[in-house]
Amino acid sequence: MLEAYGISDPGKVRADNQDAFRIIPELGLYLLADGMGGARGGERASQLTVECVATNLRESSTRDAAALLHAVEEANDRVLNEASQNPNLEGMGTTLVAALETSDHDVAIASVGDSRAYLLDNGALRAITEDQTWIQDVGKQLGLDAATLRSHPMRHVLTMAVGVSRNIRIRYYAVTLKPRDLLLLSSDGLHGIVDDSRIEAILNTPKATLADMCRHLVTAANYAGAPDNVTVLLLRPV
Repeated sequence: MLEAYGISDPGKVRADNQDAFRIIPELGLYLLADGMGGARGGERASQLTVECVATNLRESSTRDAAALLHAVEEANDRVLNEASQNPNLEGMGTTLVAALETSDHDVAIASVGDSRAYLLDNGALRAITEDQTWIQDVGKQLGLDAATLRSHPMRHVLTMAVGVSRNIRIRYYAVTLKPRDLLLLSSDGLHGIVDDSRIEAILNTPKATLADMCRHLVTAANYAGAPDNVTVLLLRPV
């Protein structure tokens, strides 16, 4: 069983919040999506995606990695279909990072886009997921150095998202959580603005609750300017 807590904040610049998250402990399901395609489209895409994934897993006869991947594929079709039927939603899409506890402390993770999953293991933070962005899929393959990639005009461009292609590419990961491990799901409103070292320090705060750590992460993003919506979700074994 996992303990979980999450927060979503519009940040310091945007009036709307196109992020969405869900904590569904009875399914062992934890979802975070970051919408795109304008205020209305982005919000609809992220909400529709988390709702669709949750509904599919609730109705599934199994709750394993295959069921999770199938649920994401179904969500992709739903977003595409709704966008095709409503001109006001044309071009909408969303990132997604989804975690499903498949057995005691074993977690299947599916990701699309650049929302991330991190693991804090023995106090050290590492990214589990790999972004589907121009930097990861093209820039690094071209051999561009880190300084060039940080300032490249294509650095924020996604190479995949839910709702942009029938041939969705979902990345899959598996992790087993140990006592005192933390699993962090975040939108790029956090990891795109707050350094990993700062995130790690917050997650290592002595005696902090999950709620405390989530609030401190959002505060750190807002202190740094928070040009985007900020959503964080923390999980740990109990």
